[in-house]
Amino acid sequence: MGRVTDVPGSDASPARRRAVPAAKPSRVRMSATQRREQLISIARQIFAERGFDATSIEEVAARAKVSKPVVYEHFGGKEGLYAVVVDREVRSLLDRITTALTAGHPRELLEQAALTLLTYIEEETSGFRVLVRESPLMSATGNFSSVMNDVAHQVEHILGAEFSSRGYDPKLAELYSQALVGMVALTGRWWLEVRKPRKETVAAHLVNLAWNGLSHLEAKPGLITVRKRG
Repeated sequence: MGRVTDVPGSDASPARRRAVPAAKPSRVRMSATQRREQLISIARQIFAERGFDATSIEEVAARAKVSKPVVYEHFGGKEGLYAVVVDREVRSLLDRITTALTAGHPRELLEQAALTLLTYIEEETSGFRVLVRESPLMSATGNFSSVMNDVAHQVEHILGAEFSSRGYDPKLAELYSQALVGMVALTGRWWLEVRKPRKETVAAHLVNLAWNGLSHLEAKPGLITVRKRG
């Protein structure tokens, strides 16, 4: 409702007054960079909640309170927006794990990798959900599997040296690294939903299984069922 003011040069009677519209608060316009970051943040949340297929540009625009052309202007479409969100999460998770792998002892490295992944799940739940939701649009280099492959390659170098020092075939280091990282990754996806026991306990049990198993490896393992058939 407008406020009422006196008209200059007139008396103050209601009949000689006029209504003046109240000033509207000015909206602060975002810069292009700020708008882009806002759209990425909103899209990250929606992709985490619904996945790629069920997410629409209309909803992203509605939550950001902008028109659809604004989203298209920044990203070209849903595919481009999704690619930016996934790329950021891939780099974020890989940077965390790479930074965490600092200890020299193999067991400590296993602990650091497991705890770092669980911490990422705890602190960046939406980002992790985006990564584990596979999309047919993404190549093998743009999803959670690609991050785990990168981590496995780092673990492979560590295991290769350890295998050589213990007289095992270093060519099998790749197989074991994939198995170890896969175990941690799948456990992480399970823990994402249950959130118990606490992450430090989960990490400790993962390392317990992995390390105590590795420390008692058979040089040439065989399958008992195959031996029985023979």
